[in-house]
Amino acid sequence: MSGIFRFSGDEDFFPKGSMHLSPGSCPGVYFPARKRLRIAAPSVFSGFEQKQTSIEVLPDECLFEILRRLPSGQERSACACVSKHWLNLLSSITRDEVNESNQDVEGEGFLSRSLEGKKATDLRLAAISVGASTRGGLGKLQIRGSGFDSKVTDAGLGSIAHGCPSLRVLSLWNLPAVGDMGLSEIARSCPMIEKLDLSRCPGITDNALVTIAENCVNLSELTIDSCSGVGNEGLRAIARRCVNLRSISIRSCPRIGDEGVAFLLAQAGSYLTKVKLQMLNITGLSLSVLGHYGAAITDLVLHGLQGVNEKGFWVMGNAKGLKKLKSLSVMSCRGMTDIGLEAVGNGCPDLKHVSLSKCLLVSGKGLVALAKSALSLESLKLEECHRINQFGFLGFLMNCGLKLKVFSLANCLGVRDFNPESPLPSTSCSSLRSLSIHNCPGFGDASLALLGKFCHQLQDVELCGLNGVTDAGVLELLQSNNVGLVKVNLSGCINVSDNTVSAVSVCHGHTLESLNLDGCKNITDASLVAVAKNCYSVNDLDISNTLVSDHGIKALASSPNHLNLQVLSVGGCSAITDKSKACIQKLGRTLLGLNIQRCGRISSSTVDTLLEHLWRCDILY
Repeated sequence: MSGIFRFSGDEDFFPKGSMHLSPGSCPGVYFPARKRLRIAAPSVFSGFEQKQTSIEVLPDECLFEILRRLPSGQERSACACVSKHWLNLLSSITRDEVNESNQDVEGEGFLSRSLEGKKATDLRLAAISVGASTRGGLGKLQIRGSGFDSKVTDAGLGSIAHGCPSLRVLSLWNLPAVGDMGLSEIARSCPMIEKLDLSRCPGITDNALVTIAENCVNLSELTIDSCSGVGNEGLRAIARRCVNLRSISIRSCPRIGDEGVAFLLAQAGSYLTKVKLQMLNITGLSLSVLGHYGAAITDLVLHGLQGVNEKGFWVMGNAKGLKKLKSLSVMSCRGMTDIGLEAVGNGCPDLKHVSLSKCLLVSGKGLVALAKSALSLESLKLEECHRINQFGFLGFLMNCGLKLKVFSLANCLGVRDFNPESPLPSTSCSSLRSLSIHNCPGFGDASLALLGKFCHQLQDVELCGLNGVTDAGVLELLQSNNVGLVKVNLSGCINVSDNTVSAVSVCHGHTLESLNLDGCKNITDASLVAVAKNCYSVNDLDISNTLVSDHGIKALASSPNHLNLQVLSVGGCSAITDKSKACIQKLGRTLLGLNIQRCGRISSSTVDTLLEHLWRCDILY
């Protein structure tokens, strides 16, 4: 007993051996407190420890049965936050597998989700699938991948298919790892799909389109772009089954040819309203079928159809089947010639809008023929049609009907300036409201003077990048105008000066709303003084890359007309400094957009002040 009382707790109680006692076995024995060891050591009670158990040790089959019996979508969403494993299990549960008593009422697809780049992964799609059902249902999904680095596969689409039966709009862009399996699962589980956009998805083939056609009878818009696996069989399936299809766009699909396109147009031409055919290996046969059976088509786009010859366009027009065609856009088609253009004008009595780009065989003769035949034409846009000269577009304007409102000419190198002594046309183009001439180097003052005496009702004038245009030509155009100009764009006209701006502001200050002088290097503060004094309605002013200084900004801010500018651009004006800060703040009461990029004399502290005070304005700096 004396040994027990002499024991201090710092040495072994039994120096020659070891003894293990449990507290319960000797209730009368005192055990003094000892310090906890800093290193792991076997506990004297190790024999009584039990292994911790976890639900994770259950096989997936058991977890699946537990999770599908959760009482509501909120509980399923909460459980999805536990781990990726649980999230994947929950996203694999279809609505048919959820306990009937626990099913939520499916929303009408109010939610819209978009995933781009690195954010587009199967895991995020699984989370969307689980969470969307309790928040109104997913109606629109857009996935923009990052090419071969894309993390979206068929498994991700399968998750969406399981949890989002209300899906109506699906866009898949640049997803090489997605194939038929994922899209087919979407088609079978989401029969309400109305719009489908497939772009650069090489793993998708005709098999997926066949499944779409069999299950998605509400499909109304289909876009197929650069999908090398899709061919004619997929188009035929769509044509047979999707009777609600109204819009189709096909681009750069090497396996699609006349066999698929012609069948589609013959089968669905009576209800298709919008057709886009771009960079396809088709011939005049498809356009002939289009001309015969496209009774419902209102909008037609034909781009890069190198296999279509003149006869194809001629037959398309003379077939007289495109009775409802209102808008036609043709780009880089060698078959579009003067003869084809005349045939289209004769065969499409309701044609209102025509756009021709890079049609190198169309000349002024074709334009005159179009003007005489298409009596309902309201707008004509020409770009890079180099065989068209000044006599061609003038002949078109002289012969067009009374409905033409918009005429645009861009990058047409065949246009030259008129002879100042050219005879005036006997008629006027009284209906024209918008005139746009862009980057036609031969266009000059004489042409503007002639147009000014010919077009008296212009409201929108765009003269961009015309080095041959000076104050004299612009003034000739403006002086004969009988109505107030609303929009004037003189960007890139380096020979236009303050005299033009002064004349515009004096003659049309009550109606002018937009003025663009970007790159007009002869524009100074005098122009802004004239605008501030004479313009009452201007809300969009671009004076970038001009000689405007602080004095001009001060004139705008102190305008007696209390300008309500919404957009002001002074980018590249090196003469504007920090002194304009107060004036810009004053103008900023109504500004929604401000561009001060490349203004080297505006300091960062001024920029910070503007950002602080003009909080509702979008500032580029």
